[in-house]
Amino acid sequence: MSAIQNGNITDCLAQAKSENPELQLRALQALSYLTKVSPMNRNIIAQSNEALSIISALSKSSVTQTLSLSILFNLSLNPNLRQSLAKMETIHHLNSVILSPCSPESGKLAASLICSLAMLDRNKAVFGVAGTIHALVESLRSFRSTAGHHLLSSLAELVQFHGNCTLAVRSGAVPVLFEMVKDTENEDLAGSSLTTLGLLARFDEGVDAIRTTEGVIGLLVDVLRRGSMPSKEGSAELLLRLFEEREECLREAVKLPEFLNLVADLSVRGSSKAREKASLLMRKTTEANLDSYVEVLRW
Repeated sequence: MSAIQNGNITDCLAQAKSENPELQLRALQALSYLTKVSPMNRNIIAQSNEALSIISALSKSSVTQTLSLSILFNLSLNPNLRQSLAKMETIHHLNSVILSPCSPESGKLAASLICSLAMLDRNKAVFGVAGTIHALVESLRSFRSTAGHHLLSSLAELVQFHGNCTLAVRSGAVPVLFEMVKDTENEDLAGSSLTTLGLLARFDEGVDAIRTTEGVIGLLVDVLRRGSMPSKEGSAELLLRLFEEREECLREAVKLPEFLNLVADLSVRGSSKAREKASLLMRKTTEANLDSYVEVLRW
């Protein structure tokens, strides 16, 4: 059976080089299917001397881009292939696709391929050097793009590396992500944005950029009131980080009349993660020696 598959793959790769567009597309469709269903097929293709160069070249054509990217994404599902796929030329091409995709599906696939390749830690810095962080942030400025979730997943994966967090902050990721948090029409994106902000907040550059965002405390408290549960979890986590960073952030929060009630409600009716974060927020407020907090309680 493996010999037959090997022969099929060899034939498909030969046909993919054809100048006949119909034959070429059929070959790519077959390769997309073969790589989707079998890790062994992925390895067979990767071991071919010409395969990756053929497929990568075809991903630059508007006619064959979507199918070629789907094959490359399927190949990236094998962890042992991620390093060989993350060539600088390929990454630069993926950057250009997410900035100007030939189709919505191409944009999603390019972002998903970046995320998959970035799961190999040694690839994270390579993407940073290649300018992918800046490209992702620029793409997210139009966050109503159909690739929004895929772009956010890629950014979240990459900023787990400290150097990429710095690049994201310098590229303006924090205000872009907060714009998505403010959008009440897409709570899924808001929740994912808050998760990404939480990853940025692990490092000094990230938490400083978040803390100095105008109206950040009021916005995060508002998310506790109207957001989805994932958004509330992300908001509570960010508030905790800000409270640890600066006591003035805690002072600002407790001055808001609804803050304590929202935290108390979350500690009872939230998800397990939200209840845990709400309990920590409560402890922060009760342990802090804040005149404003005492005034709120008396009121």
